[in-house]
Amino acid sequence: MPAGNPLELKIVLRQKDLQAHSLCISKQLRSRHHIPIGLHANLSEGLPVCPALKEESSLLNKEGLFHGKMGIRTVLAEGLLKMSEVKQELIAQVELFCELTGHMPHHMDGHQHVHVLPEIRHVFAQVLEEYGIIHTRVPIEPDLPHCSWIDPHLMDFYLGVEKDSLDTVDVFTKHGIRWPDIYIGLSTMGKNMSISNILRAIDNATTDFLAKADSSIPSSSPSCPDQEIRTVTIELMTHPGYPSVPPVGGCGEGPDDFSQSWERLHELKTLKNPELQSHYKTRNIQLCAFKDL
Repeated sequence: MPAGNPLELKIVLRQKDLQAHSLCISKQLRSRHHIPIGLHANLSEGLPVCPALKEESSLLNKEGLFHGKMGIRTVLAEGLLKMSEVKQELIAQVELFCELTGHMPHHMDGHQHVHVLPEIRHVFAQVLEEYGIIHTRVPIEPDLPHCSWIDPHLMDFYLGVEKDSLDTVDVFTKHGIRWPDIYIGLSTMGKNMSISNILRAIDNATTDFLAKADSSIPSSSPSCPDQEIRTVTIELMTHPGYPSVPPVGGCGEGPDDFSQSWERLHELKTLKNPELQSHYKTRNIQLCAFKDL
């Protein structure tokens, strides 16, 4: 049973003085390493890309910055976020991505999962359809409620993200947007990433997916030898890298605590561990990118 673990880079577009640096890095990655690049749309941290929204916008707080991970959710719930400005900013980020890389994003999702929030999900889907971007992320991890090692405050946030994601499925489907069969990564993020946790998440999520797939097949259906050979696609969300040292990093207000922590390097070392690669090979798990789906 082959499974796909998208091996792809996502970039978050930042303020103007970093665009030249972003262009240089993206061109190097594309030409030297042949790494596909997607867009991690940002509406919650730092500064907007769209020039018209930098002075006065419902997307900004009193300091002229995005409202933050929880702040955008509060402002949205209060009905104070203008969807016309959300669309304006998303379009600006897609256009800048194309300018920097020379191609459309192979996939697009949202920083801090903002793309599945109420109202925003509809605008996000419209932009993807208009630009012909067909792949995104729907963060629903089947075994999440049983992951007792996750900090309670993070679990509350993750469960909220999953609820929003469940409400987003029909919207994305209507606009012809696709995503992998399985998503994992909330339970294996940062310090919680280990070879055993990754394999546990893959096994539990795959078992859940196949059980649901089997239950959808009528018992009276004729059996077929090919039914036992299935390809299941899995997105493993990761944040590998090196700790940021202020003031470098972030999206206009410096790097956050996670960006500065040892946890990103821990993820990088875990993902590069030959033992994990050996497990992938033994299980016939093939690494691929969204554009290969």
